[in-house]
Amino acid sequence: MPNRAQAMIEKTSFLPLLLILLAVPFLRESMPPWAFMWIYAFSIFAGFKWLSYQGAVASGMKPTPFRSLAYLFLWPGMNAKTFLDSWRKPNKPQATSWLLAALTTSLGAFLLWGIAPRIPQSNPLLLGWVGLFGLILLLHFGSFHLIALAWQSMGIEATPIMRSPLLANSLADFWSNRWNLGFRQLTHDFMFTPLQRSVGARLATFTSFLVSGIIHELIISFPARGGYGLPTSYFALQGIGVFLERSPFGKHLGLGHGPLGRIYTIVMTGGPLFWLFHPFFIIRVMLPFMRVIGAN
Repeated sequence: MPNRAQAMIEKTSFLPLLLILLAVPFLRESMPPWAFMWIYAFSIFAGFKWLSYQGAVASGMKPTPFRSLAYLFLWPGMNAKTFLDSWRKPNKPQATSWLLAALTTSLGAFLLWGIAPRIPQSNPLLLGWVGLFGLILLLHFGSFHLIALAWQSMGIEATPIMRSPLLANSLADFWSNRWNLGFRQLTHDFMFTPLQRSVGARLATFTSFLVSGIIHELIISFPARGGYGLPTSYFALQGIGVFLERSPFGKHLGLGHGPLGRIYTIVMTGGPLFWLFHPFFIIRVMLPFMRVIGAN
């Protein structure tokens, strides 16, 4: 593809996402917070999806119409260059992978519709957190994994977006290789890589974490009309945590590997989790949504 045409694609690829970020917020007053959250989240996801697809096309890929439609509408990941590459042939998924994904999906459903309704309404935060974990297991760890296995069985390289995050032995390993690999791919391709060339790896890494925080503000705090700054603070802390484990002091303590590295990762990601999914979101968005789907 000529460089001029490629540059044009790269510039216009951001327009749908920009329009979504500017236009969709005007819908907030006309619907319940939970409904707006899902619409805004899906809209941002669609904008990022188109951005990743156009990035693959700009790099010279020529996917078939089937693969293009499958990637855009039937796959939650953002690994466009691998999913669209017809030359890649993944291994057939094993029966144990199917079983694990099915069990995780079932566990998420059980938490949502089996455990959450039994929690007293007098403890709304516990109720909301159980429902939230159930939803994450049902979607990100369960259903999305089943979709990945289905595509792999059809000969399409679809990498699960969650890759055993509890096995991470460092904070960098957790965010780079195991948690929400779809979003990680986007920030790496469109944020970290361009910034690294001009400002260096450290500032590019921290900026990527801050952008992640801002995106979560739009999906979590903005629909909840409260808790502003907490998701961004959570991701800023993750960036600081990565720098600490890579510092001479962190290396001396062994924060980036082994048992201590695993403990450090769990504490850093799980300890301040209430900053990310703060009470405003749980009370004003999660609980009403759970009532709508019969989980409360």
